[in-house]
Amino acid sequence: MVTSRARVASASSRLALAAGLALIVAGLAGTAVAATDELMKLDTRPGVTVPFLLLRPSGQPVASVVLFAGGHGHLALSPSGIGWGQGNFLVRTRQRFADRGLLVIVVDSPSDRGSQGMWRFRSTAEHAEDARILIAAVRRMTPAPVWLVGTSMGTVSAANAAARLRDGGPDGLVLTSSVTRPPRDQLESLADVRLKDIRVPTLVVHHRDDACQSTPYQDAVALMGSLSQAPRRELITMEGGQPPRSKPCEAFSAHGYLGIEDKVVAAVASWITATPP
Repeated sequence: MVTSRARVASASSRLALAAGLALIVAGLAGTAVAATDELMKLDTRPGVTVPFLLLRPSGQPVASVVLFAGGHGHLALSPSGIGWGQGNFLVRTRQRFADRGLLVIVVDSPSDRGSQGMWRFRSTAEHAEDARILIAAVRRMTPAPVWLVGTSMGTVSAANAAARLRDGGPDGLVLTSSVTRPPRDQLESLADVRLKDIRVPTLVVHHRDDACQSTPYQDAVALMGSLSQAPRRELITMEGGQPPRSKPCEAFSAHGYLGIEDKVVAAVASWITATPP
């Protein structure tokens, strides 16, 4: 089923993606593409596909951002919409990034993970390989720099790829609400990533009042010392917002920047565009 909000494409091989994208662009001729999610799939490892949403800015992209949601990361993307995680900070603000001139990719969990999503997978070499293929695909769409952006558990995904990928890795990294202490139902955190191997500009964003036990603000401050090889690094501290409407580790709280979404997106987009490739 193809609707005005979701268009499905599946590349039969890595090299076929560019041709598949060309067909999609041709199919959009004469339509209003702003604020439109395009649902796509990409072959990565043998027998594995990674679904993702693609949002295009109204003009030429100034950069591309690959967004990794938190939690188990299984968005269950389909032509009918997002099955899980609609309220996740990066998922719910995806259009705001596109409005600031960024090509936006929202990543789902790979097909071989099933309903377990990315639990105990985010710090693996296989996950980094999926990211490498996705980054290459994004670079075929536009020559703009490609940044990986993670929130909460998604910071492990983004940092893992940046640390492992010397060739074909991202041009920059953004970590929001970084998980520095593993949750009880999950054995991964940024402690499982070789942060000293990250050699791209890195922005850390954290709310001073984040009350999640896995993402204390003081750890975000200490995190800067672990990113010693990043050629440019900065911590942006956020404050304020609305009273929480969810548990401390969920998205509608300070952990998910409730009420200051525009401020956070603006800070991230500005930092990205001000950083030379």
